[in-house]
Amino acid sequence: MKLVILLAALFSGCWAGFAEAADAAAIDKADTAWLMISTALVMFMVPGLGVFYAGMVRKKNVLSTIMHSFFLLALITVQWVLAGYTLSFGPDLGGIIGSLDFLGLNGVGVEPKGTVPHLLFMSFQGMFAAITVALITGAFAERIKFSAVVVFSILWAFLIYDPLCHWVWGGGWLQKLGVLDFAGGIVVHISSGVSALVAAIYVGRRRGWPRELMAPHNLTLTVLGMGILWFGWFGFNAGSALASDGVAVTAFVATNVSAAVGTLTWTFAEWAHRGKPTMLGAMSGAVAGLGSITPAAGFVTPAAAMAIGLVGGGLCYVAVTMLKPRFGYDDTLDVFGIHGIAGTWGTLATGIFASIGASGLLHGNPGLLLKQAIGALVTIALSAVGTLAILKVVDMTMGIRVTTEEEIQGLDLTQHEESGYSL
Repeated sequence: MKLVILLAALFSGCWAGFAEAADAAAIDKADTAWLMISTALVMFMVPGLGVFYAGMVRKKNVLSTIMHSFFLLALITVQWVLAGYTLSFGPDLGGIIGSLDFLGLNGVGVEPKGTVPHLLFMSFQGMFAAITVALITGAFAERIKFSAVVVFSILWAFLIYDPLCHWVWGGGWLQKLGVLDFAGGIVVHISSGVSALVAAIYVGRRRGWPRELMAPHNLTLTVLGMGILWFGWFGFNAGSALASDGVAVTAFVATNVSAAVGTLTWTFAEWAHRGKPTMLGAMSGAVAGLGSITPAAGFVTPAAAMAIGLVGGGLCYVAVTMLKPRFGYDDTLDVFGIHGIAGTWGTLATGIFASIGASGLLHGNPGLLLKQAIGALVTIALSAVGTLAILKVVDMTMGIRVTTEEEIQGLDLTQHEESGYSL
């Protein structure tokens, strides 16, 4: 009997050692290093977005605009750790939402999640949540209470981002349907863009817009932010391969190519249309190209990426320069006209051009385009209806918009009692 117990102990010890070795083997050091870098790159994009946005507002609102992005990086990080991650990536409940198994990161440690530690995967995905919420703030910049931004953002993360993320990436019903979103065309850009449009309309125009000139106060600041965004987007897209492999390289190259073509498209379109090319236009084109390629990055060739950036740059130029004035909504920093339009186009373009790891319309699979259209329409509906409901609740309970006097004085002083410039 003693011999049996001894053999059992030896066997269990060997098995535990084997299991530990298997877990260690499942974590790839190169993949882990790349995803750690990518997580940092996407994190850097959030304050970079704040700087990008801040240069385009008036100087009396520069710090309040940066504050939105910077504060939300912290706020959504905590929300993600406590409950956002488990709702997004917890075990599937009916295709609708994740379970509470990972509440407070319970059970989330350094065990493998694919070829990287689970905690790292969680952190990478959390940065996407943070930047998505921050993107929306550009729509109502210069006229919203900071307290309203905080409450709106928490509710939006729980009620819109987390369910949508689960539907597309966490094992939910859109993922099961076969909808593709490599790095966030649906989850990030369509959701934030459509929500931004609803918010801009609900909150209302800035006092004096469009009669008064509200030119960017510091485009040099915006150029700095754009550089950070383009740089960080390599982690955003190529990092979404979740591995240091050929798919990551494909996404890396597609990202740069589409951004470059989007820049050229907007610049030449503006040059032909208005007679002068502008730095603001070039940067807008770059973001249009980046947003357009995001859902397709790992699925398309460089040639297809050029086509996606070309059409994306053109569509966003039309949306910002023609549709916005025609309909008269004051989306301060053109979140819908660039991110919403680019994300929608890129999602559909995935269904047209996909040829790596999936086949789209041009490669004999028209069904993928239909699935992509369903994904886009569902996201538009959820974002529009959900955002309107959240805005109504926030407005009824605490109010959303600052007073006329506060808006005239500027949000830096009235919301934060500080100024971006002392001279």
